[in-house]
Amino acid sequence: MSARAISMRLFIALALSVAIGLAFFLSPYASSSPDGLNRVAGDKGFDNRARLHSIQDDSPIPGYAFPGIGDEKLAKGVAGFVGTLGVFTIGYGAALTIRRTRA
Repeated sequence: MSARAISMRLFIALALSVAIGLAFFLSPYASSSPDGLNRVAGDKGFDNRARLHSIQDDSPIPGYAFPGIGDEKLAKGVAGFVGTLGVFTIGYGAALTIRRTRA
């Protein structure tokens, strides 16, 4: 294995570790204030008519908290961990697929 391949793997491992660490440890402290769309709906008085789309209703991690965990901060941290790992896995798989089809 070349030095370039080793340094790329080390970079990926470190970047993923930082991303997962940030997602796990900082996501429980994200603002609980409503986002812009929810804020406008509340200000204009139609937030009580909001309904979740079926995709959101069937989400594996609804409400940005991992289901089945009693501690809210831990549930949000685990959701951040799983979400970050999931996005990385999809991106890495796509990159490998594109690389193999070009070779």
